[in-house]
Amino acid sequence: MDQAWEAELRLPTPLVELRDPLFGRCRVLLKRDDLIHPDVPGNKWRKLKYLVRDARDRGAGTLLTFGGAHSNHVRAVAALGERLGLRTVGVIRGEEQPTNPGLRRAEERGMTLHYLDRATYRRKTEPDVLAALRDRFGGAYVVPEGGTTPFAFPGLAELVHELDRPYDAVVCAVGTGGTLAGIAAALPAGRRALGISVLRGARSLDAEVTALHRSALRRSLDNWTIDHRFHCGGFARRDAALDEFLARFADRHGWTPDPVYVGKALFGLSVLAGAGAFDGETVVALVSGPGTG
Repeated sequence: MDQAWEAELRLPTPLVELRDPLFGRCRVLLKRDDLIHPDVPGNKWRKLKYLVRDARDRGAGTLLTFGGAHSNHVRAVAALGERLGLRTVGVIRGEEQPTNPGLRRAEERGMTLHYLDRATYRRKTEPDVLAALRDRFGGAYVVPEGGTTPFAFPGLAELVHELDRPYDAVVCAVGTGGTLAGIAAALPAGRRALGISVLRGARSLDAEVTALHRSALRRSLDNWTIDHRFHCGGFARRDAALDEFLARFADRHGWTPDPVYVGKALFGLSVLAGAGAFDGETVVALVSGPGTG
């Protein structure tokens, strides 16, 4: 990785105590990975660092990745490609070719946007779809949606190794399962990880985390769980309970966690802690993406 680029990163990220009655008798430490870099915040950097290094070691000139129209991952890949001199292609879900500030910023950083209809996009990991994309874009190095691969594990291990205060558990939002899998793989004995799913009806995430562990570690782990009750209606959706929590949080702390991922993780933690799930324990809550304020 480019040393000048890494010098701009804020690492290790701060571990900040959050004092708030919303979390009951649970002591909460916020791991502010959203402060790593404005262009590649949080788990984006952790998951992409070693993957991009592998791409460069293999002599790849193009990174091709996938995401929706509002994907933070797509924007992060565009930013890394621009900085490291790699061509980037973003394969965007949906045939309507939407535009928004995030996609415009990705294009400004040199990313080529390519839209796939939803039926084909659902088949994006199948050999014929990947072969057609590689043919079109010159044998690109494929970065899975969300950046979830075994290459995420060493980057997320670095996050765990930065935790320099006693703690009992780590809580994070779950979209693809990569962040949770990497954290669980690096936890010391006696610690546990809890993922809060931001997707509705995504029970398959449990199997996907297990598959990641078996691929990267050749074994499964029993130090993690996923709670599927706090999706608030589904991905990028919100309900009155989440909105009320975020409003109260903003009033107390002067910033609003992102409602798609981090807000739901903190909301879920507050409900669980209020019910006594973490009484007397210290929980690290991962702030993996930007908020406002």
